[in-house]
Amino acid sequence: TQIAVRSNSSVINVYKKNNIKSEVATQLLYGDTFKKIKKRGSWIKIKIDLDHYKGFIKNKKFPPNQKDTHKICKLYANLYFKPNLKSKMKKKISFGSKVKIIEKKDNFYKFDNLWIKKKNLKKINYKTKDIFKNINKFVNTKYKWGSKNFAGVDCSGLIQLFFNFNNKFCPRDAKDQIRYFKKKIELENIRKNDLIFWKGHVAVVISKNSLIHAYGPFKKTVKMPINKTIDRIYKTANLKVMGIRRIS
Repeated sequence: TQIAVRSNSSVINVYKKNNIKSEVATQLLYGDTFKKIKKRGSWIKIKIDLDHYKGFIKNKKFPPNQKDTHKICKLYANLYFKPNLKSKMKKKISFGSKVKIIEKKDNFYKFDNLWIKKKNLKKINYKTKDIFKNINKFVNTKYKWGSKNFAGVDCSGLIQLFFNFNNKFCPRDAKDQIRYFKKKIELENIRKNDLIFWKGHVAVVISKNSLIHAYGPFKKTVKMPINKTIDRIYKTANLKVMGIRRIS
């Protein structure tokens, strides 16, 4: 049966197969919704509403769908048991997570029996004029295959996070992103927010001369000069640029 349910864990790994040793294909963030396709033992196969991605998660009791009111605008937000700083929890939730605020007290907002500081939130329909505004928040975030949160992110996950934050669709994987964005650009005409694609890799241009990408060989998200990156990827992985896309 296909029922929409939502993730209430800060991050849930979505696996390629119903096996903990299988590859992590992507992640669900807090508030992400999905449809259950079928049950397989202690696992369920799901289809994520945001990007139609399919994979397996551990079956547990998930809360029903609801109308979220706010989203996390910082790299991560601390959570509190009570509306005061002394009651801080170990748990954090990541950029782009969605919540439904049910109570406000001073500078704290309440959702799902947890409290969060107001400054970490934007209203659900909020958008930035520049889609990759604040992407610098992710500089030095660990590179982690299949991940898309403050503790780890991969190249295409980083791109998708900012589209989703701005309530726009974007496929999960680089191979699908290059097909989805149709407007082709030559290197000499490159400008801010263009996407540069290699086989299995993507970077976003942040100025005429530099880019940002979650880069496996450096094990983190880094800013690098465009030409230096193109040379490096060619020399180390024997990969040429497959294409450059303008996103709007």
